[in-house]
Amino acid sequence: MIDIQQNSPIELLQKLGFWQSGEKISQISVPGESNMNLVLRIQTNQGSYILKQSKSYVRKYPQIPAPISRIEIEYRFLELLSTDPYLASLSPKVLHYDSTDHLMLLENLGEGSDYLSIYGGLRQLQPDELIRLVQYLMHLHQLQIADFPNTDGMRTLNHEHIFEFPFLEENGFNLNDIQSGLQEVSIPFKRDTLLKENIHSLGMRYLEAGKTLMHGDFFPGSWLQVASGIKIIDPEFGGLGDPEFDLGVFLAHLDLAQQDEQLSKLVRETYTLPLEWSLVQQYRGVELLRRLIGIAQLPVSLSLDEKKSLLALAKTYLLS
Repeated sequence: MIDIQQNSPIELLQKLGFWQSGEKISQISVPGESNMNLVLRIQTNQGSYILKQSKSYVRKYPQIPAPISRIEIEYRFLELLSTDPYLASLSPKVLHYDSTDHLMLLENLGEGSDYLSIYGGLRQLQPDELIRLVQYLMHLHQLQIADFPNTDGMRTLNHEHIFEFPFLEENGFNLNDIQSGLQEVSIPFKRDTLLKENIHSLGMRYLEAGKTLMHGDFFPGSWLQVASGIKIIDPEFGGLGDPEFDLGVFLAHLDLAQQDEQLSKLVRETYTLPLEWSLVQQYRGVELLRRLIGIAQLPVSLSLDEKKSLLALAKTYLLS
């Protein structure tokens, strides 16, 4: 396949079969941090686009292998969302898809920024923003899905980094490199037999295919603020599973970003579809744990004591 990189010359990208007659690329840039895939913004004399390509590894962590077919998951996910006017209004439109080269061309939603700044206390999520995010999940979880691509590879990758790696006492990842004392703080959780049994059981459930389409990575890095409002991007971990997983991840990141507790209550008040809320809390707990003591670290501004408190809270979510 054609191997595109951030520094690929315009001449290489111009050869792709995506462009209209007479369309010429004038500029290539990187729109923002991307964990899984190569992502470029392409400016031409006729428009602006987002180009994505999946590789056989995780872009942010090249040492970690990843299913190259994940771009098909995202493509099929976005195509399904295009059938629902509300979801389509919050999602990028697919313009071209190339399964051979694992490429997808999307509309450029415009200049904007993700919501990662909420972790550093630079912004508070507003109630109207939260309601819109919850409504997105409700529309998503109600889609009637006849079939969906096999997501076992991506599910297995995610399972390892959510339910297994963070809880290995000797995993080769020294948390003191993240924050002094964090490695020592993590040890009791890695040695808690009952906690790890619950996490294992939850992980086995996560690996099972479900009937509800879930986003699979519903955190602030997947929320984009542009002039027309909030958009939701990067559903490469999407697939059929538990809707509770999306809600649990959502709530965990409100915890990590130290958002007002009223927002967590508003999530439950706004999401009115049937749910097993005890399962939501379990997924919330394991997401908190893996973000604090796993490899997928976030730009949080938390003291060691604040992290201790969140780890203890996560444990109560899993064991209550």
